[in-house]
Amino acid sequence: MDFMRDKPDKFWDLAIVDPPYGIGMDGGKRGKVFYAKKDWDKAIPTPEYFEQLFRVTKNQIIWGGNYFNLPPTPCILVWDKKNGDSFFADGEIAWTSFYSPLKICKHAYIGKYNLEPIKIHPTQKPSYLYRWLLLNYAKPGDKILDTHGGSGSICIACHDLCFDIDWIELDPDYYRDAVKRFENHKAQLRIF
Repeated sequence: MDFMRDKPDKFWDLAIVDPPYGIGMDGGKRGKVFYAKKDWDKAIPTPEYFEQLFRVTKNQIIWGGNYFNLPPTPCILVWDKKNGDSFFADGEIAWTSFYSPLKICKHAYIGKYNLEPIKIHPTQKPSYLYRWLLLNYAKPGDKILDTHGGSGSICIACHDLCFDIDWIELDPDYYRDAVKRFENHKAQLRIF
């Protein structure tokens, strides 16, 4: 909130955010991984958060939009996790400010087709998903905002696609791990 409060209206072109859904997914055992309980997913963001987010950004993609009191939109995004018979959710929903039809991104969350098997955050989304969002909903030169940075997947996608991003993560453990993950990604040799 403090970071957004002093920014001018429509400062960023696109916000891609994944705020807490208020469903207690902030730690414990998730599949084969145990995450320390952090207590950040007890409640959804305040109405003031959404007011500021809409004020400082031109467009928004909000993961977990089905948990928040947001205006109707024709452009819902669905991430089909291709989980098969696992106990994880089969997908997630994002609310958007765009006026276009519903779209589905199909990308494995678990199993042999997930190219990012190392998870540092209990609600981590793959960088592939963020690349898909940027390729379909951002324009070259757009400035991107993520107010709930988590594992830093969006930073990897922005780096790969040459987007400027302001990324916020309050938890020092997640921040440290996400920065390390990003630095490791940047150090990888890429051949196109």
